[in-house]
Amino acid sequence: MRAAPPVAKDGPRINDEIREREVHLIDKDGTNRGTVSISEALALAQEAGLDLVEISPNAKPPVCKLLDFGKYKFQEQKKQAEARKKQKIVEIKEVKFRPMIDDHDYDVKMRSMIRFFGEGDKVKVTLRFRGRELAHQELGVRLLDRLKGDTEKVAKVEMDARFEGRQMVMVLAPK
Repeated sequence: MRAAPPVAKDGPRINDEIREREVHLIDKDGTNRGTVSISEALALAQEAGLDLVEISPNAKPPVCKLLDFGKYKFQEQKKQAEARKKQKIVEIKEVKFRPMIDDHDYDVKMRSMIRFFGEGDKVKVTLRFRGRELAHQELGVRLLDRLKGDTEKVAKVEMDARFEGRQMVMVLAPK
């Protein structure tokens, strides 16, 4: 039987996990101690009651810092949570039209599209043709041109109108 491969640890290596002869040491105050042996660095960490944390493992020699690892880990989690909070997930909302849409229906859909742009979402405009409407595709093109003109102040065309089967599709993004 083979021995199991070592478990990959996420995060920086600390204390005895650091397998280098020499490290570039930064103490708890942030002052640069220069290159010291790993045993000396571990002794300084033990003396200060702190952990030796590998900050930059790819440097030659690796950069290590004396700090409280639990506190460091907590601060990193807070930074990541803050970054996640600031992210905005852009959704694609779909608005469906027909070539012979009435003016009032058009206005209602237009108001909802402008609201979507205000929220920072993209809008996928789907123009569906049924039956004999396919013979009059110019009506659909005219409608989509009208739509582009009405939304040019708040949105830009991300994907121009194209046919997909029995429907025309266009994607608009907020400016």
